[in-house]
Amino acid sequence: MYIHVVEAPLWHAKSVRMRVSKILFFAMSVSYWPSSAQEASEPNNSADKQLVLSTIDASRDRAVDAPGLSISLDSDALERSARDHPAEALNTLPSVNIHMNSGQEHLIALRSPVLTGGAGQGSFLILENGIPTRSSAFGNVNALFEPVHEIATDIEVVVGPASAKYGSNAVHGLIIFDLPEPGANVSSLSVSASSLGRQSLNGVVNITPNSVLGVAIQNDNGWRSNSGVDQQKIYFGHSFELAGWDGQAWLSATNLNQETADFIVGPDAFEDRDIARGNDDPDAFRDAQSVRGAVQLIREGKTADFRITPYARWQQMEFRQHFLPNRGFEENDHSAFGVQTRSDWRVSNKLELRAGFDADFASGSLLETQPEPFGFFPGDTQFPVGVHYDYEVDTDVYAIWVEADWQASDRLTFLAGLREELHYYDYTTSAPTGINGRFNVPEDREDDFELFTPKLGAVYEMSENSAFFVNLARGQRAPQASDLYRLQSQQVAGEGRVETLDSIEIGARGSAFGGMLNYQVAAYSADKDNFFFRDADGLNVTDVTTAHDGVDALLSVQLPRGFQLRGSVGWADHTYTFDRPANGIVNGNQVDTAPEWLADAALLWQPSEKLSWQLEAEYIGDYFTDPGNTQEYSGHLVFHAGTSYEFSEGQ
Repeated sequence: MYIHVVEAPLWHAKSVRMRVSKILFFAMSVSYWPSSAQEASEPNNSADKQLVLSTIDASRDRAVDAPGLSISLDSDALERSARDHPAEALNTLPSVNIHMNSGQEHLIALRSPVLTGGAGQGSFLILENGIPTRSSAFGNVNALFEPVHEIATDIEVVVGPASAKYGSNAVHGLIIFDLPEPGANVSSLSVSASSLGRQSLNGVVNITPNSVLGVAIQNDNGWRSNSGVDQQKIYFGHSFELAGWDGQAWLSATNLNQETADFIVGPDAFEDRDIARGNDDPDAFRDAQSVRGAVQLIREGKTADFRITPYARWQQMEFRQHFLPNRGFEENDHSAFGVQTRSDWRVSNKLELRAGFDADFASGSLLETQPEPFGFFPGDTQFPVGVHYDYEVDTDVYAIWVEADWQASDRLTFLAGLREELHYYDYTTSAPTGINGRFNVPEDREDDFELFTPKLGAVYEMSENSAFFVNLARGQRAPQASDLYRLQSQQVAGEGRVETLDSIEIGARGSAFGGMLNYQVAAYSADKDNFFFRDADGLNVTDVTTAHDGVDALLSVQLPRGFQLRGSVGWADHTYTFDRPANGIVNGNQVDTAPEWLADAALLWQPSEKLSWQLEAEYIGDYFTDPGNTQEYSGHLVFHAGTSYEFSEGQ
């Protein structure tokens, strides 16, 4: 049993000045693992498990010899962090910038700017046990609150376009949450409370030798007015055998009821305690529910393995659009079923082939209403009271993919892949068609899109403990349903196109000094076409082009006397490569909400098997807050401190 205590003033550095933010945070959590699980985790060496530089899973193949940067947080790192929001763990990784908003709301950046709207929904693929949490046309900018991340055994992040096994939406990267496997001894219990009014309970128990049950419950009063959160999640997994097939079935469900604090406005407004703690939209809220389930069947042979995974998902969400000036209401939902198939062939000692067929059938709807008058000036009719949109969209997605691993020599390995996808949309509206103020409701229509994503990579082993890699990859996404059918008055139906990111990445990874030093470093360059965003006037902009260049690095050093130093740093240059005078965009402008520097460093100390300490610094560099590059945020530096003490062994 462990007790975690955190008592840390948060230091905030702006430019070259450093000051105390006058916020004192206190948290305590108690965690329990059975003694057998503790023995398996080897407490003496737990410090060097805080950052796993690469992992492998039978369904993902992200092995040490795979091209491209891939990082993960294992169960020890996740348990030790005792964090209630996925951003708090993920932001320790390079080029990952999860922007936290009120409650569980957030926006994602993976080797990208912080993206909103359709781009924020569709540029990142989120998976739970290898299955996407959403159908590709019905994304969620707050996608990370849906997986049961609180009990995940590990979280893997792939930055940049993923392999051919993953399809639409894996443009800038993907995040995979692995939940406890049935049959493993994974029982645990964690209870925490803090001075900020947040309480949580996360638990996993083996209810039978082949079944596991997990729960995650959180109540957060919110440190701002009218910003409380109640969240419940449940997970069930079961393993079985069926006619010579090994099987696993799992089901997860989430419920979120949140009061949402609105954005504050004004230069350095966050420094005013009354403004920072206030909420000028006490009616803002977000209610969301989701259910996901799958059954995976695996048959292993001497020269080939086969896998088939049927799945189903359902979600619904209702919220006030507090982030828009008119603050309307939105209700959306979608349900889907589909199947993933995969075959692995060991052709020879030097050649392995993988291939699969995927299909997803979904139906979703969206209703947006304006309950009360709003205008920027008297007589403004841009935001009419009543229904703005009321539509349903049915989508069919079919994909086929193939990959090959070829060991050309003892040191050189190539990986090649191809994926072909077809997307079909059938849209019908119940709202009157045509222009309604700022809003444009298209007539019933059908659309289709084709995606083609080739990949080519190589890994050269420079020595037994180091390797050099190069990776050429394309990421694509079909338009979100909201991109296509939630039009503005200046748009024309049918303008949506496939967003494409072509990327090249080179890097190296390895270890030295008997494994005491582990490192990864990668440089990348990418160009994106058909980027879709909403400008400051609330109007949708299509056919945007951007460029993305950067360097990522990770380092982990095991020091004497129980110390460990780990860190990550990412430098990036995200730029617009087109002109748009209406928004002040000039070719070469920095993309707004895209920090040039992201960094995280932690010093870990474990003087005994029972006691450990951690000091961590998180840095976000300066960035422009508007596309015309006229307004700038100067960045910040935050320090975290924590300790963990094992005061008894579980039974």
